[in-house]
Amino acid sequence: MKLATCCILIILFLLSPLAQSQPREIDADAPDFQEDGFISGWLDDANPRDVFTVEGLRGEVIRFELEATEGDLDPVLSVFDNSGRLTLHRDDSAAGLGVQHDLTMELSGRYFVVVARFGYSLGRTAGGYALRMTRKGVLSEAGSTLRYNDSVIGTISDANAEVFYTFQAEQGDILTISMVRSSGTLDPYLQVVDSERFEIAKNDDHSRDTRNARIEGLIIERTGPYIIVATRYDDSAGSFVLSIEEAENSGMGSSRQAPLPIRYGESRTGTLSHAQYERFYAFEAHAGDLITISMNRGASGDLDSYLILADDAFASMQEDDDSGAEFQDSLIADYHIPADGAYHIIATRFDGGRGTTGGEYRLSLDILDEPFVDVPADTVSLSYGTSVSGKISADNEADLYAFYGRQGEVVSISMTRVDGNLDAYLELRNAAQEVVTRNDDTGGNQNSLIDNFSIPATGMYYIKARRYAGTDGDPNTAGSYVLVLAERAG
Repeated sequence: MKLATCCILIILFLLSPLAQSQPREIDADAPDFQEDGFISGWLDDANPRDVFTVEGLRGEVIRFELEATEGDLDPVLSVFDNSGRLTLHRDDSAAGLGVQHDLTMELSGRYFVVVARFGYSLGRTAGGYALRMTRKGVLSEAGSTLRYNDSVIGTISDANAEVFYTFQAEQGDILTISMVRSSGTLDPYLQVVDSERFEIAKNDDHSRDTRNARIEGLIIERTGPYIIVATRYDDSAGSFVLSIEEAENSGMGSSRQAPLPIRYGESRTGTLSHAQYERFYAFEAHAGDLITISMNRGASGDLDSYLILADDAFASMQEDDDSGAEFQDSLIADYHIPADGAYHIIATRFDGGRGTTGGEYRLSLDILDEPFVDVPADTVSLSYGTSVSGKISADNEADLYAFYGRQGEVVSISMTRVDGNLDAYLELRNAAQEVVTRNDDTGGNQNSLIDNFSIPATGMYYIKARRYAGTDGDPNTAGSYVLVLAERAG
């Protein structure tokens, strides 16, 4: 009679919308729910049931333990899948009031866990309860869904030459998947395919000393489901242990292998610590882009931020410690991109791995819109630390270069003769083509040098490289030269 009554109550429950119960989500990632998987509550006439949700994976085994802790409560446990289908219902265990039961998830998705008193709203008992959910692992059956750090045991034979497992991965995850023989003559062979069945990785013998298969450092390029194919080489057979593990530096931005994309005008927030003292970002840029990167401390922590702008191979191009507006903020301002391509930003702390600070930060990447738009078409754009070559002759009496300077920056410009009898002469002009400084022979041997000049105002500047045209010498010298633009310490 009690079982029949309970079935009627379950039907009545299914007819009522779960959304009205305001279910609480429970994190099922931890192997043992010491905190997230332990729930206590109180049931009475005003609240005859509580509803919770938990994410389950196909093949996953979760143990439910429900007990009454106060009053005369007679607790009942029910579990429904996302479609409302009943997958578990238990009233009393053999030991008395309460439930202890293992449930194998048949499908991946959200499950509704209902803790109620017997009779629900028609019941008469009341009191406190405690519910513990412990993730026991995953079945070895083909088709089971694995979580990171899971291990399963399987068997390869002539009748069962391939075993499939699935897992869900996020872009930037870095994984190691291993298949180790535990008995028989099995020569393990591993494949990983994406949701469209395209192979993304495979391995037969991980090393010369073993026939075990191991896919190491697999970087996930797209978020989604993936399939592990555990099979064999030739006609070998036997049992195996398969495991999937996530690397410590897994996740977008945590390693050079998987930098986090960032675009002009975007900001990203993050946190640095002793375990993760640097974060990696990637962006695409075009030659001539004038960019600014800022890294500002957040509200928590004592982070002493440090910025590195690097090329596609992570070679440092520009670094900064404390140039930002606030204390220990970093700033790389108005950097002139030298060529089209991919670039990286490393957001870290002062002294890197040896540093002691940590905390939140905000990283921003901005571009100065078309800084060289008004520059004459035949003018070569320069950035600090670059050199160019040219030639002065009767047909080409001068060359014009442009760069973007910020007020207070100290620059040096040199024009050095390579061949011929060229008497080098330099002019530095502002955006209005007015000469702000010039030099003839300070570089020695008829070479020109504008040394340690402080930029008077932020804006576009022009370098005119020509030959001396005065009356005290030969005005018709000619030859090749090398021009260097460099920033000096202020």
